Amino acid sequence: MRLTEEQITRYHEDGFLLVESALDEREVERLRAAFLRDCEVPGPQVIREESGDRVRAVYASHHRQPEYAGLVRDPRVLGPVRRLLTDDVYVYQFKINAKPAFGGEKWSWHQDYAAWRIADRLPAPSQVNVAVFLDTVDEFNGPVIFLPGSHRSGLVRDGRAAEARSAQHLDPDDIALAPEQLSALVAERGMVSPKGPAGSLVFFSPEIVHGSAPNMSPFPRRLLITTYNDTSNLPRWAGEPRPDYVVCRDTEPLRVLDVPFLQALEGANA
Repeated sequence: MRLTEEQITRYHEDGFLLVESALDEREVERLRAAFLRDCEVPGPQVIREESGDRVRAVYASHHRQPEYAGLVRDPRVLGPVRRLLTDDVYVYQFKINAKPAFGGEKWSWHQDYAAWRIADRLPAPSQVNVAVFLDTVDEFNGPVIFLPGSHRSGLVRDGRAAEARSAQHLDPDDIALAPEQLSALVAERGMVSPKGPAGSLVFFSPEIVHGSAPNMSPFPRRLLITTYNDTSNLPRWAGEPRPDYVVCRDTEPLRVLDVPFLQALEGANA
């Protein structure tokens, strides 16, 4: 998959780009199965909802599941990332936000780079996020809402809440925009919510303002997000770094697979 010049321009103007149905149904099924397996792996990488034992997020699945290890190097994913950022990138963070049916919790309005600058002292917002829809995303199951063009205004909030929700990771609530900040940005930028079938991709900026409402529908909304960072833009921790399941330590530049991830995986197992 090659991005057109028009798509590249749109990404830089809007701060996000939707590519529908980039992955096929069989690939999505394998990714879903890998997610269910990974939820059963014990450890602090599994984050639970405050309201119960349901999974809110899982980190670093590409370290444990071969489908995800291939996906992060898939030409349909890594190829466009290199066009949008640089040839030399690595996986800075990998997570799957599991918004369950009938009440998956909200994600507050925030900018990703604010968290990474505070927690990891990343020098610059030289990242690209790639979201993969593991389920069909519609207006009912808590889709991500973006404020188009808001990435071009820089960081809106520069600090974090006095009391963090989690010692493991920086939750959006910790860096949430104030109501007056959001109101001003929405009046200027509006709101857009990319929707589409499972297997669709959304490339989005680390500085774009985004959030999502609770999922009150009977349909899950599992969203895989890989964050790629420029290899020349490494964290500069002043003290103890965050755990390696939250911030990946392997900073060697990734090389693109010759074929899609499932084809490469099945070929290796033949």
